[in-house]
Amino acid sequence: MSTTLRTSALGVTAGLIGWFVLVEIVSGILQGYYVPLFSDIVAELGIHDSDVNWFEAAQLLLSALVVPVLAKLGDMYGHKRILLVAAVLTAAATWWLAFAASFWTFLIAWALQGFYVVWLPLEIALIFERGRRQSRGVSLTRRAAGLLVVGLQAGAILGALAAGRIYAATAGDMTLTLIVPAVAVSIVAVVIWLWVPESKPEPGKRSLDSRGFILLAFALLLVTSALTFLRLNGPSAFWVWALLLAGIVGFVVFGRFELRQPDPAVDVRMLARPEMWPVQATAFLVGISLLGAQGPLSTYAGTDPALGYGLGLDATDRSNIIGVYLVSLIVGAVLFAVTSRRASPRIVLIVAALLVGVGYALFLPFHRELWQVLLNLCIAGLGCGALVGAMPAAAAAAAPRGQTGVASAMTNTTKTIGGTFSSAIFGVVLAAGAGVVASETAASLGGYLTVWAICAAGGFIAAVLLFVVPRVAFADADEAPAARAGDGTGEAVAQPRG
Repeated sequence: MSTTLRTSALGVTAGLIGWFVLVEIVSGILQGYYVPLFSDIVAELGIHDSDVNWFEAAQLLLSALVVPVLAKLGDMYGHKRILLVAAVLTAAATWWLAFAASFWTFLIAWALQGFYVVWLPLEIALIFERGRRQSRGVSLTRRAAGLLVVGLQAGAILGALAAGRIYAATAGDMTLTLIVPAVAVSIVAVVIWLWVPESKPEPGKRSLDSRGFILLAFALLLVTSALTFLRLNGPSAFWVWALLLAGIVGFVVFGRFELRQPDPAVDVRMLARPEMWPVQATAFLVGISLLGAQGPLSTYAGTDPALGYGLGLDATDRSNIIGVYLVSLIVGAVLFAVTSRRASPRIVLIVAALLVGVGYALFLPFHRELWQVLLNLCIAGLGCGALVGAMPAAAAAAAPRGQTGVASAMTNTTKTIGGTFSSAIFGVVLAAGAGVVASETAASLGGYLTVWAICAAGGFIAAVLLFVVPRVAFADADEAPAARAGDGTGEAVAQPRG
């Protein structure tokens, strides 16, 4: 009888994961669909190419602000309920985008579309809570996360490939073209409403620490704004550094305030746990290469080889390079889901971080030929794919009951800050070399080497930090002996709560 019940429960969970893969496919479509259309959107709105930077900055800023709040509300009132709210808000913003006729209306709608960023953390929390009832929460979430990343990246590829074709098929009708993702998000909202079961919030009275979230939002606003303006205005503007310093002070004030709260917005003590803080730090470091390095890669691939570096590829060939990288992310996520069943998840994560470091380090001597760039990207992509799937699941495994949503969401926030930080730094580094080479617009080779060195250092530092994590972290109780064996030690380590 118990076997039958367990099999039934696993079947329900598998169905839940299937629906979430669909949700992540649509999330990927949102991330890949608009990029090939940006030149046409710029023309449609009558703006300058550089104004596109504000779209990214606004959406990153909003997602950094709202994700912790929505995740906390999910922990308090049910993750499905908040996931549905986020899906409806995203659908409304996506429909607004289709009919936006000016820069400001498009910018506001684009920012509000950023609510989709909370989908993955809430999905991870739902899967983990359901798996916990079967005493398989950690391993089930770990494997499911790999499948969700596969759906995400597959959706990004699908969106990128479909956008241009749909635009051509509609004879250049931008409104009809942008209606397609709006329909997709609307379908996802219906799927969540009808077929996703609700989680069970922890019993007891919970409160939303509104003052804590205001302090967190203010600190994030200052830091992300400073980094965005650093990229746009350069390091010579003193007020950029003043904003950054004020943001750091804001985080200190926020941390001290949260330590005094009975039900804090973000449990600072939880973040300081030995199985948690390396995960959050790794998410930050992964964001450097995952979110910050793609722009420099594209410009390097398009640089005229007559300068002594660059590949001289056109837009189509550059998109093919990005496509190969996305495929390597998918393979990395699948390999993580498979290998973490047989080896210590901690060791698999360390190897993944090392792959990111090695892949970008290889750019330093090997960057002149297309095959070299592709090989380096594939190595780094395997590691990034594994880490993207692992970080939210690892944070959920390390979190105490009732905080899985906010712990998973914090990996997204730290990853976003890492990406914003690196985008700002890389923009300054590459701009510093422009004009000193044969072309007035191309960045110097030294600038690209600096970008790759920073990305490589991020991977290697993440690998070192993950060594600090307890040996049996991210494993179910019955996986702990295997995890210790996989680490080559029989030393007993306390199983973290989760």
